[in-house]
Amino acid sequence: MGRSQESFNKKEVRSKKEKKRKEKAEKRAARRDGEKKSGLDDMIAYVDANGNIVSTPPPEPTKKDEIKLEDIEVSVPRGSMIQEDPIKHGIVTFFNDSKGFGFIKNSDTKQDVFVHVNNLIDDIKEGNKVTYEVEMGQRGPTAVNVKIDK
Repeated sequence: MGRSQESFNKKEVRSKKEKKRKEKAEKRAARRDGEKKSGLDDMIAYVDANGNIVSTPPPEPTKKDEIKLEDIEVSVPRGSMIQEDPIKHGIVTFFNDSKGFGFIKNSDTKQDVFVHVNNLIDDIKEGNKVTYEVEMGQRGPTAVNVKIDK
């Protein structure tokens, strides 16, 4: 008698396929059984007193907190808005006279702001301390009304 033509690897692959087939059949049967049991109760969600979504109904639906209409704030209170100074201070880190543009590093935030020669009031050079205002340009924030800080 000859040896079987089936190698260990082929047996392994066949057993994995059978195992996968059995698992699929079990899942299919569980889904079939589960569909009969599930209903509207599984789909309902409740909101508790803190605003969290829960699966159980609240314990006392009649207990409600009284809230005065005046206590509800819809927007930011006027007193809490901080007015920011539009004039900023910075140092010119780069300026190319021939091309007419450069960058100013903000003293507070350390962010670079683009500056163009058309937005200059005074002539500036690299290393100058300047004051400026920021407006949104085509490609981001741009410094305008740039003056040398004295």
